[in-house]
Amino acid sequence: MSSVHAYAVLDRVERFHGPIFSVVTDRVSMPGGGQADRDYVRHVGAVGVVPLDDDGRVLLVRQYRHPIGKVLWELPAGLVDVAGEPPPDTARRELAEEADLRCERLDLLLDLHTSPGFSDELIRLFLARGLSAVPEADRFERSDEEAELTVTWVPLDEAVAMVFRGEITNAAAVAGVLGAARARDEEWRPLRDPETPLVR
Repeated sequence: MSSVHAYAVLDRVERFHGPIFSVVTDRVSMPGGGQADRDYVRHVGAVGVVPLDDDGRVLLVRQYRHPIGKVLWELPAGLVDVAGEPPPDTARRELAEEADLRCERLDLLLDLHTSPGFSDELIRLFLARGLSAVPEADRFERSDEEAELTVTWVPLDEAVAMVFRGEITNAAAVAGVLGAARARDEEWRPLRDPETPLVR
């Protein structure tokens, strides 16, 4: 039985550092004794929420994304950028900030490496049920791109169809919609405790 090569980082050069991500070049040991440079993005991480109401509808967000210059269908989501905040709390915060909703039940749906060919970003997706509106006085004031954010309730099966028609292309939204539909069809058995540790 052959052993798996340990891809040791021999050196790291930071090319850019910002509040959300940094860009680095790692010198990595390769099988056979060689070395190679690998450029990639180190990301703070994110959470996303699939809000599902009692009528089987999912809440989708329409938001402008500058890197591709388009408005996309997405899920409520946000960065893991509050020190010490557990991911379920981040999910509840983002649900309130982007969708003006609270939830009675939050389950872990899935973990997703969004683009592991060039980034270490991982987004943890939760399924939120038992939804209610955040009182008007407690609602978050959105700014910048989020000031034009709109939300739409879509039957979950129609959201699945939107994925296959190429209308939903955001990776987290695609995974969340398909994952929620599969979990529903399996009577929610695939869902996990929201505090489940990440598999490293």
